[in-house]
Amino acid sequence: MNNEAVIKTEHSKLTTGLFTSRTEEWETPGYVFSTLNDEFHFQVDVCATIENKKCDKYFDKDIDGLDQEWSPYRCWMNPPYGKKISQWVKKAYKESQRGALVVCLVPSRTDTRWWHEWVMKASEIRLVAGRINFGNSKQSAPFPSSIVVYYPELDNPFKLSVPIIKSVRFEKNSKQMKLIVPASDREV
Repeated sequence: MNNEAVIKTEHSKLTTGLFTSRTEEWETPGYVFSTLNDEFHFQVDVCATIENKKCDKYFDKDIDGLDQEWSPYRCWMNPPYGKKISQWVKKAYKESQRGALVVCLVPSRTDTRWWHEWVMKASEIRLVAGRINFGNSKQSAPFPSSIVVYYPELDNPFKLSVPIIKSVRFEKNSKQMKLIVPASDREV
């Protein structure tokens, strides 16, 4: 095999790994969920399976979360990362308008229509520094992630026309989320 063929093969493997996945389901890591659950006290996992549910009450493929009412619950959502993600994020926003608190773990795909149409309507967007290790994987995800928070419209503490955007890092060992302060805001 000549060098050009080797480079082409390696490039093909790299791009395949970056832009495709064998599954649309990325199991929420325990350290991410427990950190956010300590803050928000979730009642319903709106997009789960029996194997990866994070709350006692959950919706799965048999009880489709897209067809259910989420209000007035405090909801956790880690949707499938495929073509239906826009439907899930739209549903999260709409349910917050009806009284649900919805916290979502989504890929940071700021170049997509669903991000601009629905994520930018959130109360808060937390851009996760580094990459998350989904499920029990030892390798991190091939994409960046964000935590998107939709507060219920009736008690939204951040009634702004634009979301509050923060940079955060999850600390696996301490089960904490740390706010990353920009260098210009640090005391010298």
